[in-house]
Amino acid sequence: MRAVLITQAGGPEVLAVRDLPNPALPGGDQVLVRVHAAGLNRADILQRRGFYPAPPGAPSDIPGLEFAGEVVASGPTALRWKPGRRVMGITGGGAQAEFVLVPEGTIAEVPDSLSWVEAAALPEVFITAHDALFTQLDLQLGEPVLIHAAASGVGTAAVQLAHAAGCLVFGTSRSEEKLERVRALGLDEAIVVRDKPEAFADQILEATGGLGVNVVLDLVGAPYLAANLKALATLGRLISVGVTAGARAEINLGVMLHKRLRIFATTLRGRSPAEKAAAVAAFANHVLPLVRCGILKPVIDTTFNLDDVAAAHQRLESNETVGKVILTF
Repeated sequence: MRAVLITQAGGPEVLAVRDLPNPALPGGDQVLVRVHAAGLNRADILQRRGFYPAPPGAPSDIPGLEFAGEVVASGPTALRWKPGRRVMGITGGGAQAEFVLVPEGTIAEVPDSLSWVEAAALPEVFITAHDALFTQLDLQLGEPVLIHAAASGVGTAAVQLAHAAGCLVFGTSRSEEKLERVRALGLDEAIVVRDKPEAFADQILEATGGLGVNVVLDLVGAPYLAANLKALATLGRLISVGVTAGARAEINLGVMLHKRLRIFATTLRGRSPAEKAAAVAAFANHVLPLVRCGILKPVIDTTFNLDDVAAAHQRLESNETVGKVILTF
Protein backbone atom coordinates (compact mmCIF):
# COMPACT_ATOMS: atom_id res chain seq x y z
CA MET A 1 0.00 0.00 0.00
CA ARG A 2 1.02 3.63 -0.47
CA ALA A 3 1.30 5.60 2.73
CA VAL A 4 2.63 8.84 4.16
CA LEU A 5 5.83 8.20 6.07
CA ILE A 6 7.53 10.48 8.60
CA THR A 7 11.19 9.81 7.78
CA GLN A 8 12.53 11.89 10.69
CA ALA A 9 11.44 14.77 12.91
CA GLY A 10 11.28 18.08 11.08
CA GLY A 11 9.37 20.23 8.63
CA PRO A 12 7.06 19.17 5.79
CA GLU A 13 10.09 18.11 3.74
CA VAL A 14 10.60 15.04 5.97
CA LEU A 15 7.33 13.53 4.69
CA ALA A 16 7.54 10.88 1.98
CA VAL A 17 4.99 8.71 0.19
CA ARG A 18 6.26 5.13 0.15
CA ASP A 19 5.08 1.64 -0.79
CA LEU A 20 4.70 -0.32 2.43
CA PRO A 21 3.33 -3.80 3.27
CA ASN A 22 -0.44 -4.00 3.63
CA PRO A 23 -1.79 -4.49 7.16
CA ALA A 24 -2.42 -8.04 8.30
CA LEU A 25 -5.91 -9.47 7.82
CA PRO A 26 -8.22 -8.36 10.63
CA GLY A 27 -8.52 -10.44 13.76
CA GLY A 28 -11.04 -10.30 16.62
CA ASP A 29 -13.29 -7.25 16.25
CA GLN A 30 -10.98 -5.49 13.79
CA VAL A 31 -12.06 -4.10 10.42
CA LEU A 32 -9.79 -3.47 7.44
CA VAL A 33 -10.73 -0.31 5.53
CA ARG A 34 -9.51 0.84 2.14
CA VAL A 35 -9.01 4.57 2.63
CA HIS A 36 -10.27 7.00 -0.03
CA ALA A 37 -9.70 10.25 1.90
CA ALA A 38 -8.10 11.24 5.20
CA GLY A 39 -8.26 14.41 7.27
CA LEU A 40 -5.19 16.34 8.34
CA ASN A 41 -4.97 17.52 11.96
CA ARG A 42 -2.67 19.58 14.16
CA ALA A 43 -1.66 16.33 15.85
CA ASP A 44 -0.12 15.19 12.56
CA ILE A 45 2.04 18.32 12.48
CA LEU A 46 3.14 17.85 16.07
CA GLN A 47 3.94 14.17 15.42
CA ARG A 48 5.96 15.12 12.33
CA ARG A 49 7.93 17.62 14.42
CA GLY A 50 8.68 14.96 17.03
CA PHE A 51 6.51 16.44 19.81
CA TYR A 52 3.50 14.10 19.83
CA PRO A 53 4.37 10.40 19.55
CA ALA A 54 1.68 7.94 18.51
CA PRO A 55 -0.10 6.05 21.32
CA PRO A 56 0.72 2.38 21.93
CA GLY A 57 -0.52 0.16 19.12
CA ALA A 58 -0.56 2.90 16.47
CA PRO A 59 2.13 3.24 13.80
CA SER A 60 4.92 5.53 14.97
CA ASP A 61 5.76 6.84 11.50
CA ILE A 62 2.43 6.88 9.57
CA PRO A 63 0.29 9.85 10.64
CA GLY A 64 -3.46 10.21 10.31
CA LEU A 65 -6.28 10.25 12.89
CA GLU A 66 -9.39 10.12 10.68
CA PHE A 67 -10.44 8.55 7.39
CA ALA A 68 -13.26 7.63 5.07
CA GLY A 69 -13.30 4.50 2.91
CA GLU A 70 -14.76 1.07 2.15
CA VAL A 71 -14.73 -2.00 4.36
CA VAL A 72 -12.52 -4.70 2.83
CA ALA A 73 -12.67 -7.42 5.49
CA SER A 74 -13.77 -7.99 9.09
CA GLY A 75 -12.39 -10.12 11.91
CA PRO A 76 -14.27 -13.17 13.23
CA THR A 77 -15.98 -11.26 16.06
CA ALA A 78 -16.65 -8.07 14.08
CA LEU A 79 -20.31 -8.45 13.14
CA ARG A 80 -21.46 -4.94 12.24
CA TRP A 81 -19.67 -4.18 8.98
CA LYS A 82 -19.76 -6.11 5.70
CA PRO A 83 -17.32 -5.68 2.79
CA GLY A 84 -18.21 -2.72 0.59
CA ARG A 85 -19.84 -0.63 3.34
CA ARG A 86 -18.94 3.07 3.22
CA VAL A 87 -17.50 4.05 6.58
CA MET A 88 -15.58 6.82 8.33
CA GLY A 89 -13.77 6.71 11.61
CA ILE A 90 -10.96 7.61 13.96
CA THR A 91 -7.72 5.93 14.93
CA GLY A 92 -4.60 6.68 16.98
CA GLY A 93 -2.50 6.87 13.81
CA GLY A 94 -1.95 5.30 10.42
CA ALA A 95 -4.97 6.73 8.59
CA GLN A 96 -2.89 8.42 5.89
CA ALA A 97 -2.39 5.15 4.04
CA GLU A 98 -4.37 3.16 1.47
CA PHE A 99 -5.43 0.67 4.17
CA VAL A 100 -6.06 1.06 7.89
CA LEU A 101 -6.96 -1.57 10.50
CA VAL A 102 -9.31 -0.41 13.30
CA PRO A 103 -11.70 -1.82 15.94
CA GLU A 104 -15.25 -2.04 14.58
CA GLY A 105 -16.60 0.32 17.26
CA THR A 106 -14.47 3.22 16.04
CA ILE A 107 -16.15 3.57 12.64
CA ALA A 108 -19.55 4.87 11.56
CA GLU A 109 -21.54 4.68 8.34
CA VAL A 110 -21.08 7.43 5.76
CA PRO A 111 -24.38 9.10 4.79
CA ASP A 112 -25.25 8.52 1.12
CA SER A 113 -25.22 12.27 0.45
CA LEU A 114 -21.54 12.69 1.35
CA SER A 115 -18.52 12.30 -0.90
CA TRP A 116 -15.37 10.66 0.39
CA VAL A 117 -13.78 14.07 0.93
CA GLU A 118 -16.78 15.36 2.87
CA ALA A 119 -16.91 12.20 4.98
CA ALA A 120 -13.21 12.42 5.86
CA ALA A 121 -13.77 15.97 7.13
CA LEU A 122 -16.25 14.88 9.80
CA PRO A 123 -14.99 12.31 12.33
CA GLU A 124 -12.15 13.85 14.35
CA VAL A 125 -13.57 17.35 14.61
CA PHE A 126 -17.24 16.56 15.15
CA ILE A 127 -16.54 13.71 17.58
CA THR A 128 -14.14 15.95 19.54
CA ALA A 129 -16.53 18.90 19.60
CA HIS A 130 -19.63 16.84 20.43
CA ASP A 131 -17.83 14.92 23.17
CA ALA A 132 -16.43 18.12 24.69
CA LEU A 133 -19.64 20.15 24.63
CA PHE A 134 -22.28 17.55 25.38
CA THR A 135 -20.63 14.52 27.02
CA GLN A 136 -18.05 16.37 29.13
CA LEU A 137 -19.73 19.75 29.74
CA ASP A 138 -23.41 18.72 29.50
CA LEU A 139 -24.25 21.73 27.34
CA GLN A 140 -27.90 22.68 27.69
CA LEU A 141 -30.36 24.20 25.25
CA GLY A 142 -29.85 27.95 24.91
CA GLU A 143 -26.72 28.35 27.04
CA PRO A 144 -24.27 31.08 25.93
CA VAL A 145 -21.05 29.51 24.64
CA LEU A 146 -17.61 30.86 23.74
CA ILE A 147 -15.58 28.91 21.15
CA HIS A 148 -11.96 29.89 20.59
CA ALA A 149 -10.28 29.33 17.21
CA ALA A 150 -13.76 29.25 15.75
CA ALA A 151 -12.48 28.87 12.18
CA SER A 152 -10.47 25.72 12.92
CA GLY A 153 -11.77 22.23 12.20
CA VAL A 154 -12.98 21.63 15.75
CA GLY A 155 -14.09 25.26 15.98
CA THR A 156 -16.35 25.11 12.93
CA ALA A 157 -17.85 21.84 14.19
CA ALA A 158 -18.43 23.27 17.68
CA VAL A 159 -20.07 26.42 16.30
CA GLN A 160 -22.53 24.33 14.28
CA LEU A 161 -23.31 21.99 17.18
CA ALA A 162 -23.87 24.84 19.65
CA HIS A 163 -26.03 26.72 17.14
CA ALA A 164 -28.11 23.58 16.54
CA ALA A 165 -28.67 23.40 20.30
CA GLY A 166 -30.12 26.92 20.30
CA CYS A 167 -27.13 28.45 22.06
CA LEU A 168 -25.88 32.02 21.82
CA VAL A 169 -22.52 31.38 20.16
CA PHE A 170 -19.49 33.64 20.61
CA GLY A 171 -16.37 32.84 18.61
CA THR A 172 -12.83 34.19 18.47
CA SER A 173 -10.10 34.30 15.87
CA ARG A 174 -7.19 36.54 14.99
CA SER A 175 -8.72 37.05 11.55
CA GLU A 176 -11.85 39.09 10.92
CA GLU A 177 -12.15 37.53 7.47
CA LYS A 178 -12.23 34.02 8.94
CA LEU A 179 -14.92 34.98 11.42
CA GLU A 180 -17.09 36.40 8.65
CA ARG A 181 -16.98 33.01 6.95
CA VAL A 182 -17.90 31.24 10.21
CA ARG A 183 -20.97 33.45 10.69
CA ALA A 184 -22.73 31.38 8.03
CA LEU A 185 -22.33 28.32 10.28
CA GLY A 186 -24.26 29.86 13.18
CA LEU A 187 -21.79 32.19 14.86
CA ASP A 188 -23.75 34.97 16.62
CA GLU A 189 -20.97 37.19 17.98
CA ALA A 190 -17.54 37.37 16.29
CA ILE A 191 -14.59 38.61 18.37
CA VAL A 192 -11.23 39.38 16.79
CA VAL A 193 -8.42 38.74 19.29
CA ARG A 194 -5.47 41.10 18.99
CA ASP A 195 -2.49 41.33 21.34
CA LYS A 196 -4.48 41.40 24.60
CA PRO A 197 -6.57 38.26 25.20
CA GLU A 198 -8.31 39.89 28.18
CA ALA A 199 -10.14 42.14 25.71
CA PHE A 200 -12.39 39.28 24.57
CA ALA A 201 -13.55 38.77 28.16
CA ASP A 202 -14.56 42.43 28.41
CA GLN A 203 -16.48 42.20 25.13
CA ILE A 204 -18.36 39.12 26.32
CA LEU A 205 -19.25 40.66 29.67
CA GLU A 206 -20.53 43.75 27.88
CA ALA A 207 -22.57 41.65 25.44
CA THR A 208 -24.11 39.55 28.23
CA GLY A 209 -24.89 42.39 30.62
CA GLY A 210 -22.06 41.38 32.93
CA LEU A 211 -23.20 37.78 33.30
CA GLY A 212 -20.63 36.01 31.10
CA VAL A 213 -20.94 32.73 29.20
CA ASN A 214 -21.82 29.36 30.71
CA VAL A 215 -19.34 27.37 28.62
CA VAL A 216 -15.90 28.01 27.07
CA LEU A 217 -14.32 25.59 24.58
CA ASP A 218 -10.63 26.49 24.31
CA LEU A 219 -8.26 25.24 21.61
CA VAL A 220 -5.61 27.90 22.26
CA GLY A 221 -4.26 27.25 25.75
CA ALA A 222 -2.26 29.15 28.35
CA PRO A 223 -2.51 32.76 27.11
CA TYR A 224 -6.31 32.65 27.27
CA LEU A 225 -6.76 31.08 30.72
CA ALA A 226 -7.16 34.23 32.84
CA ALA A 227 -9.51 35.83 30.32
CA ASN A 228 -11.53 32.61 30.08
CA LEU A 229 -12.13 32.62 33.82
CA LYS A 230 -13.13 36.28 33.65
CA ALA A 231 -15.55 35.62 30.79
CA LEU A 232 -17.27 32.71 32.52
CA ALA A 233 -20.54 33.14 34.40
CA THR A 234 -21.12 31.80 37.88
CA LEU A 235 -21.07 27.98 37.76
CA GLY A 236 -19.45 28.18 34.33
CA ARG A 237 -17.48 25.36 32.72
CA LEU A 238 -14.23 25.58 30.76
CA ILE A 239 -12.84 22.73 28.67
CA SER A 240 -9.36 22.66 27.19
CA VAL A 241 -9.13 20.78 23.89
CA GLY A 242 -5.82 22.15 22.64
CA VAL A 243 -2.75 24.05 23.76
CA THR A 244 -1.43 25.39 20.46
CA ALA A 245 -0.24 28.64 22.09
CA GLY A 246 1.19 27.14 25.29
CA ALA A 247 0.46 24.64 28.05
CA ARG A 248 1.58 26.41 31.25
CA ALA A 249 -0.30 29.22 32.97
CA GLU A 250 -1.02 30.53 36.45
CA ILE A 251 -4.57 30.10 37.69
CA ASN A 252 -6.45 32.46 39.99
CA LEU A 253 -8.13 30.12 42.45
CA GLY A 254 -9.94 33.08 44.00
CA VAL A 255 -11.88 33.64 40.78
CA MET A 256 -12.68 29.94 40.57
CA LEU A 257 -13.91 29.83 44.14
CA HIS A 258 -15.94 33.01 43.85
CA LYS A 259 -17.71 31.82 40.70
CA ARG A 260 -17.65 28.11 41.58
CA LEU A 261 -16.16 27.27 38.20
CA ARG A 262 -15.22 23.88 36.78
CA ILE A 263 -12.31 23.16 34.43
CA PHE A 264 -12.14 20.10 32.19
CA ALA A 265 -9.53 18.83 29.76
CA THR A 266 -9.94 16.28 27.02
CA THR A 267 -8.17 14.54 24.17
CA LEU A 268 -9.42 11.87 21.80
CA ARG A 269 -6.30 10.26 20.40
CA GLY A 270 -4.99 8.51 23.50
CA ARG A 271 -8.28 7.02 24.70
CA SER A 272 -8.87 3.30 24.96
CA PRO A 273 -10.80 1.53 22.16
CA ALA A 274 -13.83 1.28 24.46
CA GLU A 275 -13.79 5.02 25.18
CA LYS A 276 -13.37 5.84 21.50
CA ALA A 277 -16.22 3.49 20.62
CA ALA A 278 -18.49 5.32 23.07
CA ALA A 279 -17.60 8.68 21.54
CA VAL A 280 -18.16 7.33 18.00
CA ALA A 281 -21.52 5.86 19.03
CA ALA A 282 -22.62 9.24 20.41
CA PHE A 283 -21.49 10.85 17.14
CA ALA A 284 -23.43 8.31 15.08
CA ASN A 285 -26.58 8.68 17.20
CA HIS A 286 -26.67 12.44 17.72
CA VAL A 287 -24.55 14.12 15.04
CA LEU A 288 -25.01 12.08 11.87
CA PRO A 289 -28.83 12.48 11.81
CA LEU A 290 -28.27 16.25 11.68
CA VAL A 291 -25.72 15.77 8.88
CA ARG A 292 -28.20 13.68 6.89
CA CYS A 293 -30.85 16.39 7.06
CA GLY A 294 -28.40 19.19 6.26
CA ILE A 295 -28.35 20.98 9.62
CA LEU A 296 -24.67 20.14 10.12
CA LYS A 297 -22.10 20.00 7.33
CA PRO A 298 -18.41 19.32 6.83
CA VAL A 299 -16.34 22.46 6.33
CA ILE A 300 -13.50 21.88 3.86
CA ASP A 301 -10.71 24.37 3.33
CA THR A 302 -8.59 22.58 0.71
CA THR A 303 -8.05 19.15 -0.79
CA PHE A 304 -4.67 17.66 -1.73
CA ASN A 305 -3.64 14.48 -3.48
CA LEU A 306 -1.63 12.05 -1.35
CA ASP A 307 1.55 12.89 -3.28
CA ASP A 308 1.16 16.54 -2.23
CA VAL A 309 1.10 15.80 1.49
CA ALA A 310 3.95 18.27 2.20
CA ALA A 311 1.91 21.06 0.61
CA ALA A 312 -1.08 19.99 2.70
CA HIS A 313 0.99 20.36 5.88
CA GLN A 314 2.19 23.77 4.73
CA ARG A 315 -1.40 24.84 4.16
CA LEU A 316 -2.48 23.78 7.65
CA GLU A 317 0.55 25.43 9.23
CA SER A 318 -0.19 28.69 7.43
CA ASN A 319 -3.00 29.43 9.91
CA GLU A 320 -5.08 30.67 6.98
CA THR A 321 -7.45 27.72 6.89
CA VAL A 322 -11.17 27.70 7.61
CA GLY A 323 -12.23 24.12 8.28
CA LYS A 324 -10.44 20.96 7.20
CA VAL A 325 -7.50 20.08 4.97
CA ILE A 326 -8.10 16.70 3.30
CA LEU A 327 -5.82 14.19 1.57
CA THR A 328 -7.30 12.09 -1.24
CA PHE A 329 -6.15 8.65 -2.42
